[in-house]
Amino acid sequence: MEKRPLILITNDDGITAPGIRHLIEAMNELGDVVVVAPSSPQSGMGHAITVNNTLFVEPVNIDNGPQIEYSCSGTPADCVKLAVNELLNKKPDLCVSGINHGSNSSINVIYSGTMSAAVEAGVEGVKAIGFSLLDYSWNAEFDHLKEYIKRIAQNVLDNGLPNGVVLNVNIPKSKDKTFNGIKICRQARAFWEEEFDKRVNPHGREYYWLTGKFVNMDKGEDTDEWALAHNFISIVPIQFDMTAHYFIDDLNNWEI
Repeated sequence: MEKRPLILITNDDGITAPGIRHLIEAMNELGDVVVVAPSSPQSGMGHAITVNNTLFVEPVNIDNGPQIEYSCSGTPADCVKLAVNELLNKKPDLCVSGINHGSNSSINVIYSGTMSAAVEAGVEGVKAIGFSLLDYSWNAEFDHLKEYIKRIAQNVLDNGLPNGVVLNVNIPKSKDKTFNGIKICRQARAFWEEEFDKRVNPHGREYYWLTGKFVNMDKGEDTDEWALAHNFISIVPIQFDMTAHYFIDDLNNWEI
């Protein structure tokens, strides 16, 4: 009997979020699943880790599936670190993070707890994918995504990924639950034009709510934003080596 791959699952919306429950269901068809996910929502945490507080992990049984599950008090990156270094008896064959309720395309990737968990897995030498659906609703529909997610995950299991590379998969919200296909993309050059809504609480203390709008300056038809706007599932290979290699020679010419 062929040995099934060990698949680690995490997210940033919390272990009870519908997105991760659907991801667990899909991955149970591909391998033996261990879930280590935050006990509460951790959206926008980026690659934060817990260094000045204690971490708690407890076994849970949420839907009586075949998977093994742990709820963790920490961040998504904490979950992966604990899984790989403490909870598992071997390194997983694949780590999948998500399915995130909302976009992690373009610049959003650097703020994303979902993608930071995938990146942390990559740092640990584990093949990894982050999945996101462009629907922020808690009641978003995920059933129609299963076959696409399984296909992408199986390809990573079969073909591997280069060292230092993980996949960022974003899926458009489709009214008829169909897509024009899967498109391999680059990350669009975009940013958030941020505003702070300044208010005063009943005690006279000023406070702020972060607001803003997403601005896409990139008109290329090879970007994740273009793909998503045209009803394609986008896949962007991302790397966690943040060195600007092209600038090293110029920098060496400075009189520092």
